Amino acid sequence: MLQFFDNGSRLCDGINRREWLRIGGFSLGGAAISALPAPRLRANSPRSFGKAKSVIMLMYLGGPPQHESWDPKPDAPEEIRGIFGTIPSATPGLRVGELMPLTANLTDRIAVLRAVTTRDNAHSASGYQMLTGVPHQPMNQENATPRAPNNWPSIGALVRYLRPAVGKLPSSIVLPDHIWNDGSIPWPGQDAGFLGHKHNPWLIHCDPSDANFRIEAMSLPKEVAVDRFNDRRTLLEQLDRHLDGLNHSIPIEMQQADQRKAFELLGTGASRAAFDLGQESPRTRDRYGRHRFGQSTLLARRLVENGVSMVQVNFTRVAGKPNNGTWDTHAKHSESIKDFLMPMMDQTYSALIDDLSARGLLDETLVVWYGEFGRTPKFNKNGGRDHWGSCFSIALAGGGIKGGVVHGTSDKSAAFPVDGRVEAPDLLATIFHCLGHAPDTEIRDTVGRPMPLCRGQVIDAIV
Repeated sequence: MLQFFDNGSRLCDGINRREWLRIGGFSLGGAAISALPAPRLRANSPRSFGKAKSVIMLMYLGGPPQHESWDPKPDAPEEIRGIFGTIPSATPGLRVGELMPLTANLTDRIAVLRAVTTRDNAHSASGYQMLTGVPHQPMNQENATPRAPNNWPSIGALVRYLRPAVGKLPSSIVLPDHIWNDGSIPWPGQDAGFLGHKHNPWLIHCDPSDANFRIEAMSLPKEVAVDRFNDRRTLLEQLDRHLDGLNHSIPIEMQQADQRKAFELLGTGASRAAFDLGQESPRTRDRYGRHRFGQSTLLARRLVENGVSMVQVNFTRVAGKPNNGTWDTHAKHSESIKDFLMPMMDQTYSALIDDLSARGLLDETLVVWYGEFGRTPKFNKNGGRDHWGSCFSIALAGGGIKGGVVHGTSDKSAAFPVDGRVEAPDLLATIFHCLGHAPDTEIRDTVGRPMPLCRGQVIDAIV
């Protein structure tokens, strides 16, 4: 079942409480699509030079290990290289970890970046940097929460600011959950920040692998009459005018997004059809993996086919597994990546690349494989690898990216960059370059102050 959740956060903005409760009482809330401002460009900025019409961001939360994936070190001691070997890939001279055999066959379509760095070892702070292209203030702060001065808009919010909606669907969607640390502490960098709440990506809490996942869940409840529905839409429009001047936390912003979103989805069968995984063959669904991450990634492919410019798929916790079922493998690292983490990744990621290619969509769809950081060069006493933001790997494919390219090298322990260093702003600059937006594209906050889209450099070696 597709479900939209709120967390009950209160809004203290002077709006009559009875009116607020009337809005919040509707269990299927939704996000009204506002008219988006046309992007402002500096005079010397090229308007369009990328091939990508859309981007799918696969976020492997917790920090995927560089040693067992894109940057193995077979000649290093076992306490660094780990227990797994390497296998050849479709790219001559490129060997990858043995736990990604399906992906290895596709590297001729993939560009690997082996010298990415944030120099930040905290999940939420380094994650903020990877999501926004701006270092968190201060760095290395764990359990950082959304607040100024760390309110730069996320990649998804920037996409929504720059690109108009298609039909009733927004240009940017996040599946199947927001990113949070233990204690349900949301990371900063997931909303529109200083751009204003109307540019927030849609956050859709869902589990497309659930047998009860049905599009009917987005239909109007029988007890809600049409005039009552329209009345609540009017109330939401009034509420919108009060929000931009307020300093909201992420949970409140998410609540508002949830409350507006279904009003639009309920209004069109075409939008609902984009979420109908029943239109996919059992073979295709099996290929992606019958788990939450796999089916969310398949749903992402359907959404970009229906005109959504960006979908971010967050890897979510796998119940009953070590380290809360995430890539944060402080213990039982080798067991975890062999048992479920790498097989899930390898299956789903390769399925997406293959599927987009077969449908003729890979050239116009940029796929980004990334996490908030990597893992330590050496194992700890619990057989785990810890946080490591000094050097890690990411991969890009499609959308104008050169396949079969390896950019950057790390040292003999995959601990620090040697050459070809890439930082988070460079990743954002390259993503937007592929989407046709120059890094110096001008954006404006809610009071009209201009600033550049991002401050990174396009990674010329891979485009």
